[in-house]
Amino acid sequence: MKLQFNLPYPPSVNHYWRRVGARTLISRQGRAFRESVCSLLALRRLRPLEGWLKVHLQFFPPDLRRRDVDNIQKPVLDALQHAGVYHDDFQIVSLITDRMQPVQDGRLEVSITQVTDNQLHADPDPELESR
Repeated sequence: MKLQFNLPYPPSVNHYWRRVGARTLISRQGRAFRESVCSLLALRRLRPLEGWLKVHLQFFPPDLRRRDVDNIQKPVLDALQHAGVYHDDFQIVSLITDRMQPVQDGRLEVSITQVTDNQLHADPDPELESR
């Protein structure tokens, strides 16, 4: 099974978490992103995916500022788990993140594919080989 959908541009991990005294909390911006993801995906009435997963994120930033690709992964993966796309991000065995050209307001394209146990030890994805 393969799922594909577009999401709003996520906050970076630097803006996703806030420290309040000794506690670490999801920031207002992080909660808004997570609620947005939950609302968008609730319309699709998804059941949580089972088993191992490959996740491909293509992010289209809102501008030309420098951004580290790894800073958007955790907020997105947490929001997808919270929205019930999968049970736990432990299920992810492959995570690919591509930075694309900027677009107005930014966006994120997500593709999630279930992987069988046989595919875990198979040859690399031919799609990756062509890059």
